[in-house]
Amino acid sequence: QVQLVESGGGLVQAGGSLRLSCAASGSIFSVNTMNWYRQAPGKQRELVAGMHSLGATNYADSVKGRFTISRGNAKNTVYLQMNSLKPEDIAVYYCNLVQYGHHYWGQGTQVTVSS
Repeated sequence: QVQLVESGGGLVQAGGSLRLSCAASGSIFSVNTMNWYRQAPGKQRELVAGMHSLGATNYADSVKGRFTISRGNAKNTVYLQMNSLKPEDIAVYYCNLVQYGHHYWGQGTQVTVSS
């Protein structure tokens, strides 16, 4: 079994920064992808950024140049540095791990941006 625990959400003014963290535990394989998704009220969950264990990254167009995904040395942690936050970034952010076709999710952390 795999458990994911997010932290780092909160309230920030527009233009500010937040750093989300996610720690995975349990049966973690060396090859996997860790992602950040978000879900705003009344909207579908969307992929924000992802990073493969070999280093490849991808970003939603809406966050390119503002958000940076990274992984810890132990490979079981993932971070999302969010800069220049906008009100449209308001959402619950979820950590996701994918390995061998199985998806695992964290409980989510709220990000609120005041204008």
